[in-house]
Amino acid sequence: MERNIIITGGAGNLGKAVVQKFKREGYKVIATVLPESEDIVEDADDTYAVDVSDESSVRDFAAEYNSQYGELDAVALLVGGFAMGKIEETSQADIEKMIRLNFFSAYNMVRFFLPLMKKADAGTFLLVGARPALEPAAGKSSVAYSLSKGLVIELASLIAEETKESKIRVHVFVPNIIDTEPNRKAMPDADFSRWVSPAEIAETMHFATNNPAIRNTTFKLYGGV
Repeated sequence: MERNIIITGGAGNLGKAVVQKFKREGYKVIATVLPESEDIVEDADDTYAVDVSDESSVRDFAAEYNSQYGELDAVALLVGGFAMGKIEETSQADIEKMIRLNFFSAYNMVRFFLPLMKKADAGTFLLVGARPALEPAAGKSSVAYSLSKGLVIELASLIAEETKESKIRVHVFVPNIIDTEPNRKAMPDADFSRWVSPAEIAETMHFATNNPAIRNTTFKLYGGV
């Protein structure tokens, strides 16, 4: 029986690792990339250009998915971005940008794909939170980012409540610093061995997806920090 997973942001540093892991494990991987980006997700079975922060774009994608694939086992919502800035340095526009990128990119996908999961009474949402959203001491220097990721974590709670009588599950994966090339360039003096790798996050996502006994869990992936 074919298992389908949608992975948004499939061309990103984390996205590539998640695509590769689920592909190796026998999933049919449907990835999304940003329109006009010319990104290629080599290991995906199919790739769609979707602006997941735009509800009309996601609505159209959901309709296309429903007609082409039907069943849906999991959705990994990996689109996101980061910005520094304390309260006095952060404008409303800064917050709106982060909310659009980190929150609406997840919310729109949940909104339009939850009905498909409800119809099947099955499926798993995989959301990405952030340590600064859980710890004010870490979040005070990245206010817009922390607020937007806090909304993602709250969204997971609302999904869990909405689906508590069903077999639908939602998990949140909260990394500290992910070991990527851009992060290494930004922090060249850091101890990279203490960071969590994209592959480790991908392994955890696959484990959570394939263990029905694990419901609505927050995984803190802080590495050695």
